[in-house]
Amino acid sequence: MRLPYDHKLVPLAKSLRKRATPQENHLWYDFLRSHPVRFQRQKTIGQFIADFYCEKARLVIELDGSQHYTPGHMQYDAQRTAALEALHLEVLRFSNSDIDQRFPAVCKLIDTTINTRILQPEQEKEGSP
Repeated sequence: MRLPYDHKLVPLAKSLRKRATPQENHLWYDFLRSHPVRFQRQKTIGQFIADFYCEKARLVIELDGSQHYTPGHMQYDAQRTAALEALHLEVLRFSNSDIDQRFPAVCKLIDTTINTRILQPEQEKEGSP
């Protein structure tokens, strides 16, 4: 299934790539960029721009700074996550402090999630439990 795409968001996505946070750069340059499964940065999906997207695993990764923990932003993020999940995407959210303080654990969770999402459909096709 192709994802919905708003071409009007492309300039903003490009700008966000150039102005990445230190945590986004750390996750990208020290893990996702060289991951065996391809990721994209600042991927437009429908009316949103995902921080990172893995098409093969249908996985969105979002990094949340402190502004994401205000009541209004938390509600918006919940709606955004629900909209992405309605497209059969999985959304993993990490705080900037997760990246700063628990980077190996974050990477392990991402890797485990990718492997589960890629292997599970293959096992279902083969009729495995």
